[in-house]
Amino acid sequence: MKPLSLNQLYKACVLKDLPFRTTRQLEPLEEIVGQNRAQSAVSFALAMPHGGYNVYAVGRPGLGKRTMMLRYLEHHADLEHQIHDWCYVANFEEPRVPKVLKLPAGKGNELKQDMDKLMSRLMKMVPQTFDSDSFLERAEQLKGEFAQRQEEELEKIGAQAKKKKVSLNITTPGGYRLVAMNGDEPHTAESFQALTQEQRDKFEAEINKLEKKLRQALRKVADWEQEYAEAQQALNEETLHGISGHQIDELVSKYSDQPDVVTYLEGVRKDLVDSLDIFLEENEEQAAIAYASLDKKTPRRYLVNVLVHQKTEEVPVVVEDNPTYHNLFGYVENVTFKGSVFTDFSLIRPGSIHRANGGYLLMDAIKVLEQPFVWDGLKRALRSRSLQINSLERELTLSGTISLEPEEIPLDVKIVLFGDRETWMLLQEYDSEFAELFRVTADFENEMMRTDDSQLLYSKFIASLVEEKKLLHCSNRAVARIIEHSARMADHQDRLSLHAADIANLLRESDFWARQAKAKLIENSHVDQALESARYRSSRIRDQFYDSIRDGTTLVSTSGSCVGQVNALSVLSTGGFEFGLSNRITATCYYGDGGVMDIERDVKLGGNLHSKGVMILSSWLSSRFAVTDPMHLSASLTMEQNYGEVDGDSASLAEMCALVSALSGLPVRQDLALTGSVNQFGEVQPIGGVNEKVEGFFATCRLTGEFTGTQGVIVPATNVQNLMLDEEVVQAVRNGQFSVYSVTHAEEAISLLLGKPAGKANAKGRYPKQSVFGMIQQRLENMREHERQEHERHEQEKQKP
Repeated sequence: MKPLSLNQLYKACVLKDLPFRTTRQLEPLEEIVGQNRAQSAVSFALAMPHGGYNVYAVGRPGLGKRTMMLRYLEHHADLEHQIHDWCYVANFEEPRVPKVLKLPAGKGNELKQDMDKLMSRLMKMVPQTFDSDSFLERAEQLKGEFAQRQEEELEKIGAQAKKKKVSLNITTPGGYRLVAMNGDEPHTAESFQALTQEQRDKFEAEINKLEKKLRQALRKVADWEQEYAEAQQALNEETLHGISGHQIDELVSKYSDQPDVVTYLEGVRKDLVDSLDIFLEENEEQAAIAYASLDKKTPRRYLVNVLVHQKTEEVPVVVEDNPTYHNLFGYVENVTFKGSVFTDFSLIRPGSIHRANGGYLLMDAIKVLEQPFVWDGLKRALRSRSLQINSLERELTLSGTISLEPEEIPLDVKIVLFGDRETWMLLQEYDSEFAELFRVTADFENEMMRTDDSQLLYSKFIASLVEEKKLLHCSNRAVARIIEHSARMADHQDRLSLHAADIANLLRESDFWARQAKAKLIENSHVDQALESARYRSSRIRDQFYDSIRDGTTLVSTSGSCVGQVNALSVLSTGGFEFGLSNRITATCYYGDGGVMDIERDVKLGGNLHSKGVMILSSWLSSRFAVTDPMHLSASLTMEQNYGEVDGDSASLAEMCALVSALSGLPVRQDLALTGSVNQFGEVQPIGGVNEKVEGFFATCRLTGEFTGTQGVIVPATNVQNLMLDEEVVQAVRNGQFSVYSVTHAEEAISLLLGKPAGKANAKGRYPKQSVFGMIQQRLENMREHERQEHERHEQEKQKP
């Protein structure tokens, strides 16, 4: 068999396919690279005007889903969508239910400033005006007129009483008493009793008449008092209107296109008269509360709480990294004053969903699900299409604490959740509302096809990362090296990895080494240095395994031959760093019932897939050598010096070769290692980690001695397209020191390892005697003959008398 050629081991990026010298000449990419399916889903969801078309972006972490989504929204946001400011103001009729105002973007702060100016003016002007001589004179005049009328009316009653020798006395403010007089002094109890019965009856009759007149007079005084209060109120209104009326009229005119604002301003106009004391009295309590809540503007009753202020006309795009209940849905703050907890509408605080209202809200699905009550609250808001700020503490307790119940805010937002496929499947399975609210799934690809056009597109993607991260620009050779590494990450010569986080990290580290070298561009040498540095930082565990190979602790042979012993290849992963290792697989055979004992499975170190591979081997052996007669040869398999769990079927080809060697007695070449899985027909199937496995045996050969020129690795033919080997391996192949072979069937690997043809059965099922399978067949026939002879001897002994 001929080894693979150099161009089959590594697909280089040809510079002529990259029509630029540096990434400075490339236009940064605005689209989502290689994500046509996801981009189509996103554009459909964002264009749908109906509810429920929110997006769940599926893909493993590091694909750059968030970055790509933000970039897409930046260039494809709905420009026709209207955004608004949202404000909370006092509800003068129902203080516990603050009113919400919806204003065009930017108008919320404008209204707040207008109200602040109005209140600031009133705070100065009202006390001055109501303390002025003209106002006090008019107020005193009203008061004097009332007092005069009251006095005249009571004097009439007093005069009538005096004629009847009765005195009208004032006992309390507003309280009057009629007393019989004894000359100039009121009668005492004794003097009154000393009067005749006729005199006493006369006094009582007169007093009763006078009391009726007094009650009539007092009713008149009460009516006059009401008239006075109304006159005083009218004076206050007139005076206050003179100060604020024209200003409120101006505001009403300014916001005439906003009916809710006009209604609020008219409510302010009316409430100013009812709440005049706020401006006239020094209210230390309100000042203290304002100070405690970090808002020194008073009076608080007329503040405008701008909940959401859109600074520009752009549709809001909000990323919430910490979606707690309060961060997402807002909350009502409290302040403490003299041991009491106080709150009002001005202490309502927005959440990220308020800021995203009218636009887009991006969150991580796992973080949303981890936070208590957030997922239910989010679904409730999306279903009702409204936002209500509720105290989480109030929802969780049975406390009857008085709090606010702000008016609901209409919700118009598109939610984008980022998550992995497992979370998406769990939500689909266990949450019946999920599919109704998140009807669009944006399925992000891990890889893209590698063509001339896609390589240029990938180059623009690299250029956009360079621009975004403020890095040095890359030369075309550096871009070519990154593209080659991307193909290595994708484990395929004709695909490119879309794991943006890894590419961004590689660019950052390459930029670091370029700046260390005081270079003006990132070159391919800097990319190689970054890759080598990252490999060195993560390779401590690998080097410990390599040390055990170097000092002979791990038994590995890379030359000579041995019966029933094969070099298999495996991949180990240590925190994101993968490397290949050689593992010695041995097989022994003995007289038995034809079964294959998997030692790894019996000691519970073998996983299900590994056990499946060994069972397939047993089936393959039986189909070759026990079709018509039983196979009286059993075998055992093990992976030597394995002290941990092993799984996967990628060693089944090596295990088959070890079994065939043990059954035939032919030695296996130790300068070759192999990997691959087989099916029941002996076809070699692809496996994962082929690059790491080839490089692992290459490193083993280097650790155990000099290269002999015959060493190499056997891989499945279907894995040739996955080869993107390290430069050291490719150079060794170029120098004739190392080889890589590909096989499509187990017989090819057996022939290559054992040095003889595997053999092909004729019409009678016989294999050539000098073939590997022919030797196994002869050995099994000898054992069957031995079994027959033993059986006959045993029968003869039983027949003897």
